[in-house]
Amino acid sequence: MANTARWLKSWLPVILWMALIFTGSTDRGSAGHTSGFIEPLLHWLMPGLSHESIDSLHHLIRKCAHITEYAVLGALALRAIAPSHAGSLAEKRWKIAGLALAMAALYAASDEFHQSFVPSRGASVQDVLIDTCGACVGIGVLLLWRKRHDKRES
Repeated sequence: MANTARWLKSWLPVILWMALIFTGSTDRGSAGHTSGFIEPLLHWLMPGLSHESIDSLHHLIRKCAHITEYAVLGALALRAIAPSHAGSLAEKRWKIAGLALAMAALYAASDEFHQSFVPSRGASVQDVLIDTCGACVGIGVLLLWRKRHDKRES
């Protein structure tokens, strides 16, 4: 029972986050749908911007969302893979980080494959690279935070 609880505590956030990403990869997360609330908000915040500028900002916001959602996934994956005590994390930091990054990159590729079947979406190798960079950011931030936190405790 304790092992199941420990596994759930580690992996349930990863699974739930992946489900959230999957949901965003449906038609609801398409540019056509997000433009319905992002573009009016941008027009309201910056009324003088041209339509082309609004479109560019909408595109940038969508790519930043990719980075953010995969930064969270990378951090959650690292947290799930890493052993519970800091000593092992320090010793195996790069191996654990590599596993977390590989997991996030594979999920990004599978997510793009899924999007290839959604009529309002499309698959993009560029998005897989953006997602993987986001995961790398999340993993790096969590590793730095843990390193700093471990130094404070010792």
